[in-house]
This record gives sequence, C-alpha cells and structure tokens, in this order.
Amino acid sequence: MKIRAERAADVAAISTTTTAAFKTAPYSSGTEARIIENLRAAQALTLSLVAVDQDDIVGHAAFSPVSFPGAKGDWYGLGPVSVRPDRQSRGIGKLLIAAGLDQLRSLGATGCVVLGDPDYYGRFGFESDPDLTYGGAPSPYFQRLIFAGPLAKGDVTFHAAFGA
Repeated sequence: MKIRAERAADVAAISTTTTAAFKTAPYSSGTEARIIENLRAAQALTLSLVAVDQDDIVGHAAFSPVSFPGAKGDWYGLGPVSVRPDRQSRGIGKLLIAAGLDQLRSLGATGCVVLGDPDYYGRFGFESDPDLTYGGAPSPYFQRLIFAGPLAKGDVTFHAAFGA
C-alpha cells in the first residue's frame, strides 16, 4: 500500500471511490465526491491523498483550510475520507489520515478539525471541545487536534465547497 498525493489521472477514480464509499452511509449527504471536485476547482485542496494498491486507488483523504473568528495560525478540516467498500476495515483510512496529519504538521499547521465518530478519530488525538463548534453539529462529533499554539474557540467555517 502506498500513500501519495493525487495526480491529474486520479480524479475519476477518486470520484468513483468516494461515491461508492458513501453510497450506503446513513450520515451521507450524497455530495461527498462533488465536495472534493469543488475544492479541487477552487484550488482549496491543501492535501489530496490517495491510497494505491497495485496501481488501483482504494482510498482518498482530503484536507482543506477552515476558518473561525480569532483563529491563530493555519487550521484545516479533514474530510471527506473514503475507502473503497471492498477494502474497508483494513486500516487504509488510518494510513491516509495519519499521513495527512503528518504532512499538515510539516507544513506548520496549527491544527485540524473533523466531523465524525469520536471513537475512531480519537485514535489520532482528536478531541471534542465545546468552545470550538461547527453549526449545529453535536459537540462530541465535532473534534479538533491542536499541533501547536493555544486552544481554539469559535464556530468553524469550512470552504464553500462543502455546501455542494
């Protein structure tokens, strides 16, 4: 398994993988592939990583800038993260997320936020913080990971592409 940055030739496979990964998810909006496409078109994909196994793309993770009042430093949002359904529960998502977080740290990022399962994302150090919110999302599901700097406070805004 190799984790690398997306290439132009990967775009269709990323869309197919993302659509398939979220097709039966009860929390899916059905727009995850379009979100990635819109982030790409807006040049707002800070990191777009793919998991490749024998030349097949089997997973993808997107990281894009987020903002909130009084933000200190550069903050990013994780997501969407997708793994092909026939390859789920094999650690591919974990590899993608860990690689992305390592790259954000090397870029000097202040932190990263994610909306998702606290048990899953807690493995990476994400924590819920009632002082950092995202719309009406339940607090335990909106989490942050601080790489450097002070605690963050405020209501986070993701890129407009998330309104897809």
